[in-house]
Formats: sequence, C-alpha cells, structure tokens
Amino acid sequence: MPKERLIISLVKVLIAAAWADGEISHEEINSLKDLLFQLPEMTANDWARLDMYIESPVDEAERARLIDELKGVLNTPADRALTLVYLDQLVAADGQVSDDELEAVGEITTAIEEVNTGIFGQFGRLLRGPVQRRSQAVALSPNRESDFEDFVRNKVFYHVRHRLESSGDNLEVSDAILRKLCLAGGLMARVAFVDWEITEDEFKTMVAVLQKGWDISQSEAVIVTEVAVSEIGKTLDYYRMTRQFFSLTSEAERLAFLDVLFTVAAGDGRASHEEIEEIRMISNVLKLTHQQFIQAKLKLPREKRAD
Repeated sequence: MPKERLIISLVKVLIAAAWADGEISHEEINSLKDLLFQLPEMTANDWARLDMYIESPVDEAERARLIDELKGVLNTPADRALTLVYLDQLVAADGQVSDDELEAVGEITTAIEEVNTGIFGQFGRLLRGPVQRRSQAVALSPNRESDFEDFVRNKVFYHVRHRLESSGDNLEVSDAILRKLCLAGGLMARVAFVDWEITEDEFKTMVAVLQKGWDISQSEAVIVTEVAVSEIGKTLDYYRMTRQFFSLTSEAERLAFLDVLFTVAAGDGRASHEEIEEIRMISNVLKLTHQQFIQAKLKLPREKRAD
C-alpha cells in the first residue's frame, strides 16, 4: 500500500540519520525504537524488519540509496503532506517541541517540496531532541543498579519481583512469563484508570483474567494487580510498556489480549467511550488492524459497551 511504503521509507531514512555519526548508544537505540514504534501504518512484519535494521550502522552508500527510495515515493502533494504529519507526530511524541525542532521541520518541509537531498541532514537534527529527551526520561528513573533494565523496561515486574522477594513468596512461573503478565497488568490498569479511578469490580476483574490467562493463583494475581494499580497513576512508561509487550507476544496473544482489555473495561458493568478509545489506541500501537479491534469490541454485548 502507498502509505505503508511511505512510512517504511521514511523510517529507514530516519534510522540512517540517527546513525549518521557512526555510533548510537544502547539507550539511544531503545529511545529511537520507542519513538518509531508509535508511528502508524506499520504492520507487525514491517516493525520486525525495522527493529533488526535499527541495530546496525548505516553507511554513506546505503544512506544515499535510502534517500533516493524516499524521493521515489514522494510522488504527490498528498504524499509529502502525509510525511510531514508523521514527522510532527514523532517530534511531538513526548509533548515537547523545541524551537530548533520547529525550525528543522520547516527546513524539511521546504526540502520535501523541492524533493532535494538536503533533507537528510535535517532529519538527523530533528531526531536529536526527541531521542535525547527519551534517553533522559529513562536515565532519571529510580535506579537499583542490577535491576535497572527490569525497572526501565517493566516497572510492574520490578516491583512485583521485589515484593515477592521481601515476603519470601515465589511465583511458580518463569521470569519471561512473569514479565509478560506484569506488562499485561500495567496495560489493563491503564484502561481501567482512564476515568482516574479503578473500582473494586474492575480490580476483581483484573485479578480474574490474570488467573485465567496465565494459570496463576488468586494471591499471585492479586499481587500483580495491586502493583499495577499502584504504579499506573505514577510514571509508568507507556512507550516501553507497549513496545515490550509487543516484543514478548505473538499476534494471537495480542488478539486474545484485546478481549481481556474489553472484559476489564466492562468490569464495573459497562465499558465507557473513553475506555473503548483507550483500547483502540493500545490496539493500534500493538500493530493490530482496525478490523481486529472492531471484532473484539463486538464480542462485548451491546448493553455492556457505550455506543
């Protein structure tokens, strides 16, 4: 599809721009992934290819080829306008836009209109601010040294594991499964917390679906839910949480998880419009199609969901 070719070509050039000085730190790579993962029009297969692509330096010859490829898909004013929409979404992803970034967008706009190679240097300039802010946000997270990666990637997992260790309890599941169910708990809590309140019925529903979906005991599901609920109103990193959940799950698991999210949304009797919209956004970020979202939504009886 034209939109898909455009976004893939654009993202490849952005990755090449990030590698322009020949080196990207591990955290800058993760921050770049966080930002690019949020862009629309990419399928799960597209992201899998790009995820691998990000990990390796891009030399000058390949940069030139990628710029030519992008120029080749900027065929119409609509294509060029759509590219600018994607760039605006990228640069404003964290809610902050500097004067330098606005200036870079303006220069990119001119370069796109003229379809000239001067666009490449401006892409690198545009990316520096958002990537640095992402890296700084992660760096400012509380750090417990050896557990830092777990804390940054999955705060719910970090707190659940430490709570279990301090109480002498132990979940009878692997760390990989524990990470996955903690991420699920965080996303469920995000849906339930849309109205700034998680009711007792919603809490009980979250416990029940964790028990059923991951075959854990009620007490274990309660611990995960309690931690997820306590963290959701603080600084859970939605970018890392969604990207990590995506990386740990198959498409079939993500589809089944949509049903779980709708069950949680209706846990207090009825899924609100705001909760349904939150699930729609999560569905988009997890690279599921609009049709898959609608099919999951329609599984919920009409009387249990807002129109």
